[in-house]
Amino acid sequence: MTDSTTRGTPLRLGTRRSKLAVAQSGQVADAVRELTGRPVELVEITTYGDTSREQLARIGGTGVFVSALRDALLAGEIDFAVHSLKDLPTTQPDDLTLAAVPRRADPRDALIARDGLAFEELPDGARVGTGSPRRMAQLNAWARQLGRRIEAVPIRGNVDTRIAFVEKGELDGVVLAAAGLTRLGRISEATQLLSPDMVLPAPGQGALAVECAAVNADLAAELAGLDDPFTRVAVTAERSLLAALEAGCSAPVGALAEVSPSSRLRSSGGGPMADEQAVTEMRLRGVVGTTDGSALVQLSTTGHVPASPDDTTMPLRMGRELAAEMLAKGAAGLMGERAL
Repeated sequence: MTDSTTRGTPLRLGTRRSKLAVAQSGQVADAVRELTGRPVELVEITTYGDTSREQLARIGGTGVFVSALRDALLAGEIDFAVHSLKDLPTTQPDDLTLAAVPRRADPRDALIARDGLAFEELPDGARVGTGSPRRMAQLNAWARQLGRRIEAVPIRGNVDTRIAFVEKGELDGVVLAAAGLTRLGRISEATQLLSPDMVLPAPGQGALAVECAAVNADLAAELAGLDDPFTRVAVTAERSLLAALEAGCSAPVGALAEVSPSSRLRSSGGGPMADEQAVTEMRLRGVVGTTDGSALVQLSTTGHVPASPDDTTMPLRMGRELAAEMLAKGAAGLMGERAL
C-alpha cells in the first residue's frame, strides 16, 4: 500500500506538449487526484511525431508520438503517461503496463467545412484536408458514391493550424477526431459528425491509454480505478484487427467495436438452475481501402464477450477472425506496405 509520506508526493504525469494532449492529460490528472487523493503534476515531453513535419505515413506513424513518453517512464522521469490510444503500437512491451483505458469519448470523425456545409453539400472538386490515409480512402469512396470527387489534401499540425486552413479559405474543409474537438471545447465548430456507416474511425479513436512501468504495481493498481471495461473490450477487438492485418496506425484501416449493456446468458444445455454469465454483445466493423477510394474491403462480425476486462480471449479472437476474412477478400493488396 502507498504510505502517507508517498501520498504527499506529486505523481508525475507525462504528456505530449500539444494543446490537445495537455488538455486530455489534464482531465486524467483531475480524475487521478480524485481517485487517489494525491497531487498530480504534468510533465511535458516532446516526441518525434511533434517535431517532424513529414507525413505520418512516411515516418512510419506507429509509435512516433509514444516512444519518448515510454522512454521517460522507463527512466523514472515520470510516474505514468497518457496517450491517445490510437497512437499506441499494438504490441504492449513487457516492462510497461496499460493500467487503465478510461471511458471512451465520441469515436467519430468530424468535418469542419466552410459556410457550415455538410460533406454531401461540398462542391465537386472540394479540397478537404486530412493527414490520415484512412480518412482519405473513405472520404474519396463516399464522394464516389455521391457521383462527385474531392481532392484530399495531406496536412499536418495541431487542431488550431488545421482549422485555420478553412478559416483562411485555403481548404473547403478539414476532418478531425470529434473527441479531440470535444476535449478542447471546440466541438460546436464541427459542421457534421461523420457517421461510422460512411467513415469508420481509427482503431482506438476517442479512447485514452494510461500507462506506467510494470515494476510500479501499486500505482498500476490505483490507476486501474479509471478503467472502463466496455471501452477496454471494444478497443482490444479493434487493435487485434489492426495487429492481425499487420498494419500500423498510419495505414488506411478503420475499425469500430460497439458494445451493448451487459446481459445474462444461461450456460448451454442448462435447466432452470443453470449457471448464468454476464456478457456483452459486441459488433466489430473493419475497413481497408486504397487512398483514392476506388477499392474498399468492409466487413463486420458480432459476438458475445465477457463483461470482465481481464478476459480478452473473445475480443482478441473476433479481431483476428475478422482480419482473416478481410485478408481473404484482398485487404492486403489495398494497404500498400504492411507493418512487419
